[in-house]
Amino acid sequence: QVQLQESGPGLVKPSQTLSLTCTVSGGSITTGYYAWSWIRQPPGKGLEWMGVILYDGNTHYSPSLKSRTSISRDTSKNQFSLQMNSLKPEDTAVYYCNVRSGFFTSWGQGTQVTVSS
Repeated sequence: QVQLQESGPGLVKPSQTLSLTCTVSGGSITTGYYAWSWIRQPPGKGLEWMGVILYDGNTHYSPSLKSRTSISRDTSKNQFSLQMNSLKPEDTAVYYCNVRSGFFTSWGQGTQVTVSS
């Protein structure tokens, strides 16, 4: 069974860059046709899809976040990562990593990120 675990800082200052990593176990991030996503949930709001890196390394981003977001992977560590720059207080949210393939999906437990000076 594929398991995901997010890691990264819990507190980031405005204008700084956020870096989060998702460590995957029980499956390879290069297995076809898996899609590895970052999704966030601001307080009191719904889930927001941020972007995805596919099993072949291709990436796609939410149009509203594309200019500030980058997703990459390290196949040797079976990890994929999120970088978001120019952080704002409204980027405060629980950040989740997720995998999906057909009807299968699995989520990390989520990590709280607070943007505050």
